[in-house]
Amino acid sequence: MRFAPHLLTAAAAVTVALLAGRVYQPAQAEVVPELTALQVASLEARAFDAAGTPAGLTAPEAIPVQIRRGETFEQAVRRTGIGAADASAVAATLSNAFDLTQMRAGLRFETAISRPRGGRGDARLIGLTMRTGPASQLTVSRSFDGALRLRALEERVTHETVVLKGEVHGSLSSSAQRLGADAAIRRKANQLFAHKLDMDRDVRASDEFTLVFGRTVTENGRTVATDELLYAELKGVVFYRYQPAGAREAQYYDATGKNMRSSMMRTPLDRATRISSTFGFRVHPISGYRKMHQGIDFAAGTGTPVIAPADGVVVEARRWGGYGNWLRIRHANGLESGYGHLSRYGSGIRAGQRVSQGQVVAYVGSTGASTGPHLHYEIWRNGQRINPSGIRMDESNVLAGNDLAGFRAEKARIDRIIAAGGERRPTVLQADVEGLRPAARAT
Repeated sequence: MRFAPHLLTAAAAVTVALLAGRVYQPAQAEVVPELTALQVASLEARAFDAAGTPAGLTAPEAIPVQIRRGETFEQAVRRTGIGAADASAVAATLSNAFDLTQMRAGLRFETAISRPRGGRGDARLIGLTMRTGPASQLTVSRSFDGALRLRALEERVTHETVVLKGEVHGSLSSSAQRLGADAAIRRKANQLFAHKLDMDRDVRASDEFTLVFGRTVTENGRTVATDELLYAELKGVVFYRYQPAGAREAQYYDATGKNMRSSMMRTPLDRATRISSTFGFRVHPISGYRKMHQGIDFAAGTGTPVIAPADGVVVEARRWGGYGNWLRIRHANGLESGYGHLSRYGSGIRAGQRVSQGQVVAYVGSTGASTGPHLHYEIWRNGQRINPSGIRMDESNVLAGNDLAGFRAEKARIDRIIAAGGERRPTVLQADVEGLRPAARAT
């Protein structure tokens, strides 16, 4: 009986120990997976939304800002309503990664601004985003303790060679645009085909075309750069881009290695337009008399670029009677081209200026004796007007020897890309570059 209480205590202790042994398990720490740059950015955006409205302020408002001529960054950002201290703090933060003195008028950036609920006092900058390159940007965000945090983000980009195949509906340019070709690619394709085709009369709806070119795109599909046109095909007319050894620039050749650059392009416009009046006798639309029309009229809207059909020298760029704004260019072999009713001239175009084939020399208009916007186009041979449609388009040289072998190798490479439907190269930029220098503290 004397030992019973001690036995009971011991039994209770053993029971508790046994139960504890069953229930207790050592705590296991879970391994947290490493976040990607996009996941980090997403979490930051959520945190910004959840904590970006300080007490007494309204929800952040997105305000775009564009730097004006003669304006500093701090002056520009203060137009959002923030105070001088906030503007100075964000300027000091950005200066850790970007030289603010190099900012030029026209640069744009986005801000997130919160305003006092009572309507009194300065607004508060919550965040700022500035694009510093085609695939890079800087962001400034306010943390929980009021500090400004700087972050540099670099999007992953990929270089790809694109093969666009489609049918003409409307015009080659508009059809290629719908498939994703930018203005430079469309302009080059039109210039090339203008050597061999009348883009108004020869090209019909449902004609198939193929364009091959390189471009750099971000991971979300935004194009940041476009390379040269490598290949173009329309109505059996084919162009391959190739630069012979020692040549200053690349040229375009047919499948046999013949240079497709003709001495004179068929049309002086960089896009397909309708011929509204041909060379020959007609009833003049203003005088009403039957008279000789010594050129071709192209129906085109005001501002349509006019291009030089061949290399040459500007002879005249002036006002000339019923022709309105008139331009005349002297070419080789006694040929000259003339353009009437222009709205304006191209950059630097004046008498004595040399121009190259395909260069924009003027823009369509309706000056002089004109019933509406159009281009009057003339060709002169040895001082006499002739029918522009009758000009023979002579081709240049044919590749031979090592140049021909090099061309065939490049042609085979392009053909493989077309057969594969395009190609993609590995990512060339890494994402999410951080820690440039410690960010400035907000005041």
